Amino acid sequence: MLRIFFATDVHGSELCWRKLIAGAKFYDAQVLVLGGDMTGNAIIPMVRDGKGNYRVELMEQITILRGEDEVAAMEKTIANKGYYPVRLDQHEMIELQQHPQRVAELFTRCVLDRVTAWIEYAAHMLAGTGVQVYCCPGNNDPFEVDEVVNQARAVTLAEGRVVYLDDKLCMISTGWTNRTPWHTHRELDEPDLERRIETMAMEVRDPDGCIFNLHGPAHGSGLDQAPELDEHMRLKYAGHVLVSVGSTAVRGSIERHQPALALFGQIHEGRGVTRIGKTLCINPGSSYEQGTLLGALIDFDGRKIVNYTLTSG
Repeated sequence: MLRIFFATDVHGSELCWRKLIAGAKFYDAQVLVLGGDMTGNAIIPMVRDGKGNYRVELMEQITILRGEDEVAAMEKTIANKGYYPVRLDQHEMIELQQHPQRVAELFTRCVLDRVTAWIEYAAHMLAGTGVQVYCCPGNNDPFEVDEVVNQARAVTLAEGRVVYLDDKLCMISTGWTNRTPWHTHRELDEPDLERRIETMAMEVRDPDGCIFNLHGPAHGSGLDQAPELDEHMRLKYAGHVLVSVGSTAVRGSIERHQPALALFGQIHEGRGVTRIGKTLCINPGSSYEQGTLLGALIDFDGRKIVNYTLTSG
């Protein structure tokens, strides 16, 4: 029996990463898979005034922090929500406002520092357990993240390869997706995405014993529905109308190869389970800003899925 705990789209949340690692013991899982988007979305400046207090704006709420305890507590809150707290004085804040390139460099440094810390945390917490951890950076992740994960001992970079979970089960992974309105780091036209998936799939001798870990969900699966946007990137109909935004390449590959399991992410609202032919398809969704780790447990007996459960905690 092999139990896999899968989660995705933690977007920098310190709390969600720790919950993923804790999932090995809590759920008695032998394999942990993070399906993509490790990176947070923003720096949160904490600006020191002349009195030694810090001013911070988080979720449109301004707070004045007095004393190290309040500052440290706010830093933890920010990190748990997936953002990057940075202490600045007023001069440093003005410098960043005047030089956008420095902001980009600071953001990349924050991203890589956190991923490095996560890798070290996993190594410490899972030492001697035999638990396998696989990460596949998603479309939101800069390519420097791959370099950090690739150097880790406790975590395996899964992107673009076939990895063997045991003597009967393998997994292929990619964090590349079809085109999005946000022009993120890893996007391809559908034919190119199809070629990327097929290059891996052709190395798999028996799809019955394979997991397709594909960050972008299959088009029309019901796991790829997101609020419709207008040409100005605003929600249409107050976000009440959902449209399929998934990949036709992903769907086509699943229909052709019929792997045992397909794991999706990217669409946070797409939480659910469905089938494409005989392939079980799961998108656990994401609620990272609330510090809630949405996930999925899948039990294999050899190549056969004997149980699956969506989790939240």
